[in-house]
Amino acid sequence: MPFDEIMMPKGELCVAVLGEHGSWNRYWEGDYFRENANIGTFTRQMLMPMVAMGISKKVNIIASLPYIQTEASGGTQVGQADLQDLSVSVKVDWLQQRVGAGRLLFLTNTHLSNPVGSYLSDYMPFSIGAGAPEIGMRAITGYKMDNGLVFRLATAYLWRGQTQIERDFYYQDGAVYSPFMNVPNAVNIQGAIGYWTLENRLRLEATYMSLNCLTGDDIRSYNRPQPTNKMEVSQVGFWAQYYIKADRGFGAIAYFNQTVSGRNVGKAATMGLGLTYQFKAY
Repeated sequence: MPFDEIMMPKGELCVAVLGEHGSWNRYWEGDYFRENANIGTFTRQMLMPMVAMGISKKVNIIASLPYIQTEASGGTQVGQADLQDLSVSVKVDWLQQRVGAGRLLFLTNTHLSNPVGSYLSDYMPFSIGAGAPEIGMRAITGYKMDNGLVFRLATAYLWRGQTQIERDFYYQDGAVYSPFMNVPNAVNIQGAIGYWTLENRLRLEATYMSLNCLTGDDIRSYNRPQPTNKMEVSQVGFWAQYYIKADRGFGAIAYFNQTVSGRNVGKAATMGLGLTYQFKAY
């Protein structure tokens, strides 16, 4: 993944398909936690193919393109279903230094994503994405012990561009006459405590993730969210990955995330399953 410490060996290719289901029935309007009976329970489902390739021992390329569908159990509004954003990233392993009873790790991941679907970004919460380009710079530090324990922290700065909307007037701390909205830049933090076992075939992790926009406004009372909102979210979760063989072949992924705090987002519970296949490409 773009945020972990694992690197693909040179010439090897990993193909993965992830399926995800998330839902919520309460959300934060600014910092006020409330219900919205107009839409009932909101559901977001995703099917995402991914490819990771070892260009060299120290450089990997990762690409993904999710298909997302949204819907609600109540109300009259319909959800969206479309391809979201194509993301391509370069992951570099800069440091593997022996320290004490393990290895100190330092990697970076630089990604670029851009919308490819024709979805409406200003149709939140049913929109499947922000509809804006994004450039992210991520630093990944970790410590992998000889007994299988892994400690990891990844911090990223996310620059976002503008999204074009289907209206030429909106409110953002006042009246704005424009068909474009600025999507706020954000800081993303991901941490994990993991454990490798079964001869490095099973990886178990307890995870934490936070996303905090650096600017933006709050959802106006009894109004819908929009791409200019200052979104903040903190999640805790669990991740398991099993390699049927230690080096190549099929593998499986399962994970669960629970939102514990937020601002201008839904309190979502998300679960996912995935299948991977790794092989020697050259």
